[in-house]
Amino acid sequence: MVSESDRESDRESVPEPDPESGAGTGSVGGTGAGSASGDGPDRESNAARTSVWLDRLAPSRSRRSESPAGLDRNRITEASVRLLDADGLAKFSMRRLAAELDVTAMSLYWYVDTKDDLLELALDSVYAEIAPPREDADWPDRLRELARSYRELLVRHIWISPLAGTFLNIGPNSMLFSYAVQDIVRATGLPLERQTGALSAVFQFVYGFGTVEGHFKARCDAAGITQDEYHQQAMGTIRAQPHLRKIVDYSDGLMAARGGDTVEEMRERDFVFALDLLVAGIEAVRDRTGSTAP
Repeated sequence: MVSESDRESDRESVPEPDPESGAGTGSVGGTGAGSASGDGPDRESNAARTSVWLDRLAPSRSRRSESPAGLDRNRITEASVRLLDADGLAKFSMRRLAAELDVTAMSLYWYVDTKDDLLELALDSVYAEIAPPREDADWPDRLRELARSYRELLVRHIWISPLAGTFLNIGPNSMLFSYAVQDIVRATGLPLERQTGALSAVFQFVYGFGTVEGHFKARCDAAGITQDEYHQQAMGTIRAQPHLRKIVDYSDGLMAARGGDTVEEMRERDFVFALDLLVAGIEAVRDRTGSTAP
């Protein structure tokens, strides 16, 4: 038996048909179970409706004169980012967003077909925060600048990581970032068949580094302690277990050797050195293959 609360949950992801436009729940029509965002019915039953960026048709509702005053996609997207930053991906919902904007949940469907559309729009919008690298700098410096900006973005918006692996991520800001990355890799002088591997080595590393850093910081913030306090508590617990003594002693030696008085300082040293290793590897492969920068 379906409860009223279950019906309300379904309505959050599936807008009711518009009797005047003759459209259903989406520009291409139809919804299915298994949203990428884990919040009720969404795109799964329609393989063609895989991205908001691939949908060039008109919105499903045609009565634009009845849309809420002062509401538009940009305002909805900005509010989505605020909620995602504040509450996280798991708690994001159309109802929470509607309350933030002081409109009804159904009003949002004038501008998007599904909650996944909103998540895609939010994801692409924050990529605009990545500063473009200096055009007059050598490729290693441009690579380091872009890698650092990407890392900072992942730490600032920890909800990016799962979404970047879920959606196509082909919005305009994401594509500008991709072009900047490709431009730098082209400048390395690597042969064409090696360039995608170099791109993956650098930016998959940054993705993983920034994801772990962001979640560790969020965990500390939620616990109301500093990163150093959290680290000291964890290490103290491990040291209290005799069978882990050898591992702890070796870890202490590693941390002392790499330097840094705080978790952030140690992390920064590791990030810089890892990037240096990747740059050196790219240069070594380029020199071995005899390629030159274009």
